[in-house]
Amino acid sequence: MRKSRAKKRILLPDPKFGDQLVTRFVNTMMLSGKKNIAFKIFYDAIDIVEKQKSNEEDSSLDVWKKALSNVMPQVEVRSRRIGGATFQIPMQIRPERKVSMAMSWMIKFSRKRNEKSMAQKLAAEILAAYKEEGASIKKKTEVHKMAEANKAFSHFRF
Repeated sequence: MRKSRAKKRILLPDPKFGDQLVTRFVNTMMLSGKKNIAFKIFYDAIDIVEKQKSNEEDSSLDVWKKALSNVMPQVEVRSRRIGGATFQIPMQIRPERKVSMAMSWMIKFSRKRNEKSMAQKLAAEILAAYKEEGASIKKKTEVHKMAEANKAFSHFRF
């Protein structure tokens, strides 16, 4: 790189829960800079989760955090060219990247669901991920299977 590494920006905690992770999720979900709409969708989804969850000891924010941790992948495959051949090499994922991958998968697959509003779609995906089912969990297992299948090439790590 020609210049120095960009500084990490500090995220402000969200107004309702006071959590930076919520702000990061909302920023990932936001389209065209419409942050208020993204916050409204997230808070509505959390309210729907509060109504639909089965166990009463966990708060709806805890359900969301558990769902997010269930979706987080541990390993991924990266392409590396060695002697004219391209190998898929399994590698550990940095904690920041784990969180961002989990968030983007949850948002991507909630957008593809068939419920009426985005809040309902997101709530359904959160509850599915909390129960360790749904499309985002399927994506995680797919990534893990790919890494397991290419375990033979792990000695090519860089």
